Amino acid sequence: MDRAKVYFTDLRTKPGKNLLDKLKKLVLEAGIKEIDFKGQLVALKIHFGEPGNLSYIRSNYVACIVKLIKELGGKPFLTDANTLYSGKRANAVDHLNTAMENGFNRIAVGCDVIIADGLKGTEYREILINKKHCTAPKIATAIADADIIISLTHFKGHEMTGFGGTLKNLGMGSGSRAGKMEMHANSKPKINLKNCIGCGQCITHCSQSAIHFNENKKAEIDYQKCIGCGQCVAVCQYSAAIVGSDESGGNTQEKIVEYAYAVLKDKPHFHLSFIMNVSPYCDCWNYNDMAIVPDIGMAASFDPVALDRACVDLVNKAPVIKGCILEEKGFHTGEDKFSRVHLNTDWKIGLNYAEKIGLGSQNYELIVVV
Repeated sequence: MDRAKVYFTDLRTKPGKNLLDKLKKLVLEAGIKEIDFKGQLVALKIHFGEPGNLSYIRSNYVACIVKLIKELGGKPFLTDANTLYSGKRANAVDHLNTAMENGFNRIAVGCDVIIADGLKGTEYREILINKKHCTAPKIATAIADADIIISLTHFKGHEMTGFGGTLKNLGMGSGSRAGKMEMHANSKPKINLKNCIGCGQCITHCSQSAIHFNENKKAEIDYQKCIGCGQCVAVCQYSAAIVGSDESGGNTQEKIVEYAYAVLKDKPHFHLSFIMNVSPYCDCWNYNDMAIVPDIGMAASFDPVALDRACVDLVNKAPVIKGCILEEKGFHTGEDKFSRVHLNTDWKIGLNYAEKIGLGSQNYELIVVV
């Protein structure tokens, strides 16, 4: 079987060839012109970043891709769906303000922003796939209605999936609020009472008021209210709020993959990953910890599974930055970095399942673009 092609360029520059030049060359050599963009509505699926978190993709890179798609005759727009948890992207008004604040607007990038699932996250299309967990994922309308999907992903760690890559961006990121509920179901967090210090951060940040203190001033979850969004897992700095059982966590990863499958079904698609500011946690929180490895580069592929796998491998080959969270976690050279940061999460589950259902291949050839 032919290996999937993943194109990669590092971040070295010289006079006459800056990073935007390298990005354009990367996507052209990766074959983006094979897609017929003429007159097509092109969804650029991206994460606009949460205010206070500075590790999201720079708008300059996005503007480069927007300009190229316009030159190829496409009609691009930037898009993301509203979040399930509380924050500055839980409704379209706040979400648009966040995008503007972080530099994603017509002036900076050359196209408009559309919040894919509407004002309150209720607008979606059901895409029939009949897979193991989901019969018809609830995909945010503007993404479901787009003719072409282009994903632009900041590659980083993630508390529920081990790493946040293209599949996470497409799957969880394209689900409506009801879709996100479906993906999170049966993957509710739990509290390791031994590690809980009673700081109350999980209580403060829970959008459903599902956490309270018990008589010993330890966090306790009311599972009648908990929707499994994982916000407590992300905000806890003491490994007290953790992902539930491996079985349920694996189910969530597989559901995310099925949602990504629905997003890309029967559509031309192309994917970019920016392996920079590789922070240990998701970009959804209003802070970002220091990166775990030095900035690595940019990668592109038609195969989202191969792209994610290549990014994992590149991060695992990179040196650790002194003082980052991996040192606190007792990391040893040669270990998998994402498994060390997120001890209760097996990121291989998602990639293995994506390969199984035909979304792509982990067998890839890395082609370096200079």
